[in-house]
Amino acid sequence: MEQKKSISALVSGGEASAGPPLGPALGPMGINVLQVVNSINEKTKEFHGMKVPVKVEVDPDTKKFNVEVGVPPTTALIAKEANISKGSGTAGKEYVGNISMEAIVKIAKMKIDISYATSLKSSVKEIIGSCVSSGIKVENKPAKEIYSDVIAGKFDHLIV
Repeated sequence: MEQKKSISALVSGGEASAGPPLGPALGPMGINVLQVVNSINEKTKEFHGMKVPVKVEVDPDTKKFNVEVGVPPTTALIAKEANISKGSGTAGKEYVGNISMEAIVKIAKMKIDISYATSLKSSVKEIIGSCVSSGIKVENKPAKEIYSDVIAGKFDHLIV
């Protein structure tokens, strides 16, 4: 009995294909690559256009597979919520987008399981920190100001 084999890759949400990096890695295992790709696309479609980490585990004996989908990088989630393609090259001087506090909390909830944060409020502060370095305003204010507001408890009603 062979041990399960796993492949990790970064794919575009909802747009994985049988080409590299998946096809060449999965093909030699004798499984239906198209079934795997369809499963990945189904599980990643809500992250359309973002790079999403995926892990495919294959049992070489039964040819059964399992697809685990990770969470896209924080900056990709922020960019999606702010409707921008990329962050500012000169964060602090130039702002390229704005994001709502509700969106920050939504992202914090997605990331909390893989974060070092000990509470949702801490996770929210991590996401705001990413906004600072990406040149994105929060609630139409510089992210550093919002960070102070979060510490002061002004958004505690949203962070539940």
